[in-house]
Amino acid sequence: MRWTLKSKPEKEQVQKLQNELQVDETIAILLIQRGVETYEQARTFFRPSLSDLHNPYLMKDMDKAVSRVEKAIENGENILVFGDYDVDGTTAVSLVSSYLKSFYPNVATYIPDRYDEGYGISYKGIDYADDNGISLIIALDCGIKSIDHVAYANAKNIDFIICDHHRPGDELPNAVAVLDPKRSDCFYPYDELCGCGVGFKLIQALAENRNQTIDDLIVYLDLVATAIAADIVPMTGENRVLAKFGLEVINSNPRPGIKALIQNVKKKVLTITDVVFIIAPRINAAGRIKHGNEAVALLTEFNLEQAEIFASEIEQYNADRKDLDKQITIEALSQIEENNEKEKFTTVVYHESWHKGVIGIVASRLTETYYRPTIVFTKSGNKLAASARSVKDFDVYNALEACAEHLEQFGGHMYAAGMTLKEENYQNFKNAFEAEVQKTIPPDLLIPEISVDAEIDFADINPKLIRILSQFEPFGPQNMTPTFMSKNIKDTGYAKPLGKDDEHLKLFIKQNNSEGFGAIGFGLGKKLELVTNQKPFDAVYCIDENEFNGNVTVQLRIKDLKS
Repeated sequence: MRWTLKSKPEKEQVQKLQNELQVDETIAILLIQRGVETYEQARTFFRPSLSDLHNPYLMKDMDKAVSRVEKAIENGENILVFGDYDVDGTTAVSLVSSYLKSFYPNVATYIPDRYDEGYGISYKGIDYADDNGISLIIALDCGIKSIDHVAYANAKNIDFIICDHHRPGDELPNAVAVLDPKRSDCFYPYDELCGCGVGFKLIQALAENRNQTIDDLIVYLDLVATAIAADIVPMTGENRVLAKFGLEVINSNPRPGIKALIQNVKKKVLTITDVVFIIAPRINAAGRIKHGNEAVALLTEFNLEQAEIFASEIEQYNADRKDLDKQITIEALSQIEENNEKEKFTTVVYHESWHKGVIGIVASRLTETYYRPTIVFTKSGNKLAASARSVKDFDVYNALEACAEHLEQFGGHMYAAGMTLKEENYQNFKNAFEAEVQKTIPPDLLIPEISVDAEIDFADINPKLIRILSQFEPFGPQNMTPTFMSKNIKDTGYAKPLGKDDEHLKLFIKQNNSEGFGAIGFGLGKKLELVTNQKPFDAVYCIDENEFNGNVTVQLRIKDLKS
């Protein structure tokens, strides 16, 4: 594990911000690292407001999208809201369909079957629209590369509005409107929205057209916050505003489907991290194990009793998903051993019987083990389908693009992607991907990194610092929970292993004559020897507040330690 201490901003810049905000040096440094350099930017950061959201009509084609939806409503056309089967897609479909249904009845939803249709817009979905007299499809979280599918729909007199956030190819589909802030000709001020976020901009524009205000849309923000958390998009700009207010809805007045998912959770107030680990995997489990329609049914259900029935079914799918991903991870790790591939630059594994619904999770698990770009393949119909995951700062999408001659199709982001290929091309692709990564990845990216915001002393940890740090939330990419480093720390003789296999470490630590802090190191049980007998050590950690029986104490969550 390598520790990388972020470079300190210019002293004058830090002092200027310190004086303007009346904060200490550590807070000023953390803010500047996050791009917050002025009093005005700090006000927006600490006091996000729904009035900070951009005008949705700044997005290219938004006017076309709104006028086509309004025309459909005026003419009594049937509208199909189509989306991907993951959290971003199912929340987006739930969002747009439930908004439209609040004033217009002729709205249906469609989630493709992960196994039968695969990712994105499907011919089967278009045929379904054709068979049911649907003349407008709104596609969410997919469609930016669906040139042939949109042409197929156009031939059947079915129009498309595409709301996507993935990178476009050289050519855009011939849709009525293509809403994607990553279009090169779109100058929307914020291009890091998730698919559900783009869907929200569409309903924001429709609402404006109907003399509604942002206050009328707050009830939908629990869905948007869930998608932002699950899709791991940057927690900056509009995403941060939408996530903050969406979290408030989740904690105060969530829709019955989300309420049913979280009512057994012991915590009183959920954070974005809780959304990532509690709500998102359950919504995802429906599309992984059964069908994404089940997630949409849960998220659009307004009767709590019925929502509880849906939630208990989804709970079972999630339990099944956990069993499957454990089993497949064990099989994949043994395949890497058997093929003597532990020293390669990439992990590429395949078995025809692996469950397509969990290969993305397995790819993440393998990345944790070997820390290198990873692709997990399984059989899907007469082709192989795969999920890819990357390591920090390495663009797996670009690596796939370099190997595109071996692939049937691919799409995704810097850190996660999906693809299909013909079985006979598997080995050639595997070799090409290994060669491409070997050629382009800097060697230090293959060593896991802990990025450290600042070095501080325990004497700097005081109630004011903790209070201001809590206002940095919600945390996420580009606004991660601050990580600190302190040197020459000693345990006070309290250190002991924790957990069923002694995998964790519990400590009570001091630095010089400072106040001591309770600390926990998850997965650091093996490092017990480094801290016994008051041996001095250095640590990187986050500062948490621990609540027990109404008492709130400061606890340091140690990410790594070195003698």
